[in-house]
Amino acid sequence: MGKPVKVLVVDDSRTVRALIRRSFAQHSDIVICGEAANPIEARDLIIKDQPDVITLDVEMPNMNGLQFLDKIMRLRPIPVIMVSSLTARGADIAITALQMGAFDCFPKPTSVIAGTDAFAGLVNLVRQAAHSDPVAKLQPAERNACAAQPQKHWAHDFKLVAIGSSTGGVEALEQVLAGFPPHSPPIVICQHMPALFTASFANRLDQKITALSISEARNGEALQPGDVRIAPGGDRHLVIERRDGQYSTRLMKASPVNGHCPSVDVLFDSVAEEVGKNALGIILTGMGQDGAEGLLAMHRAGAWTIAQDKASSVVYGMPRVAAEIGATSQIVPLNQISTAAMNAQIR
Repeated sequence: MGKPVKVLVVDDSRTVRALIRRSFAQHSDIVICGEAANPIEARDLIIKDQPDVITLDVEMPNMNGLQFLDKIMRLRPIPVIMVSSLTARGADIAITALQMGAFDCFPKPTSVIAGTDAFAGLVNLVRQAAHSDPVAKLQPAERNACAAQPQKHWAHDFKLVAIGSSTGGVEALEQVLAGFPPHSPPIVICQHMPALFTASFANRLDQKITALSISEARNGEALQPGDVRIAPGGDRHLVIERRDGQYSTRLMKASPVNGHCPSVDVLFDSVAEEVGKNALGIILTGMGQDGAEGLLAMHRAGAWTIAQDKASSVVYGMPRVAAEIGATSQIVPLNQISTAAMNAQIR
């Protein structure tokens, strides 16, 4: 067994620090090397304890989490997991943190039920973050852009593009979508995120990528060229339906699949059934295997399928499983995915 992952917990709430400590105490491969109530204390502990991962509260006294994250990423990059309240403001700050280089964001519970482990999900994030490269996340899209600029027209008349992503997906999706021109086929996305976070993410993308119309998916919306619709976080899955020759969205209440709601597999399965060979599927960076089986269903239905490669993935989980089960037509680096999608020619 290797050395345990050293974690520095930074949060101004004693209660939250205690809950995280209690959760981590159940796992021998993770050790809390220090706790800080504010970034000033945390700065000294980083130098003293050399943590492998930092959990960082978004809003704290003296210096907020974003300001401290910026200093960490500029001076001594360390994988950082932001712990954010489930509010509109907290969600907006969390999305900014991800774009600045944070590994992922974990939603801080608004209340804790006795006997439950409110931070159980943080354990796997810490494990994954410890094996990530924070410097790689800082590479701007311009530096990673492929030499040949994406062509302005799609080689194949796809009726729909479906994309699935998880950890690392905020940056990955922005780079992929930025490579698509106006009047692209309708694009539907399932990105693993809590409720409220997806609305903030969609709004941010819509402001930055003006060639496309980006928003959260609504129930029963007919999809048009240039539309990008992101599955809302929460308790509903996004599926695609075909009515009178046109594709539309449906938000369906159901149990989580692969531990996720919305689930990439649920979205991809519906695309395989409703769109078949006229669809293109893309699976990006993310933990676990959600989306792999759905991508395989799309592949078997005749769709063109693309997976992000290992080297450019923040976490090579979902695309790895998709590749292993034969669900992919192509495996390409992140900076080539939009070009590969538009160059795909289906016989």
